[in-house]
Amino acid sequence: MIHNIYLYILTMAGVTYLIRMLPLVLSKKEITNTYIKSFLYYVPYACLAAMTFPAILSSTANTYSALVGFAVAVIAAYKEKKLLTVALLACAAVFIAEQLMLLL
Repeated sequence: MIHNIYLYILTMAGVTYLIRMLPLVLSKKEITNTYIKSFLYYVPYACLAAMTFPAILSSTANTYSALVGFAVAVIAAYKEKKLLTVALLACAAVFIAEQLMLLL
C-alpha cells in the first residue's frame, strides 16, 4: 500500500511539472496571436473564480446570506473600491443578512 502512495505522488509531480514545462519548451518565440494572449491573460482569473465561488456559497450559515455578500462584493469591486473595503463591505452585508434571517 505504501508503495502506491509514492507512485501516486511521483505521477502527480510529473504531470504538474509537464503542464508547467511544456509551454516553455514548445514555444520558443514570443506569442503574437492576440486571441491566445488574451486567453492566457484571463486563465489565472478564471481559475481563481472557479476555486473561490463554491467556497463563498458554503462559507456562511445560509446560502442566501452568502449570495448577498457576494453581490455586495461584486458591486463594490465594480465601483473600483479597494480590496480591504470590498472585503469589509461583504462581511458586513453577510452579518446583516444573517441577523435579518434570524429575526424572520
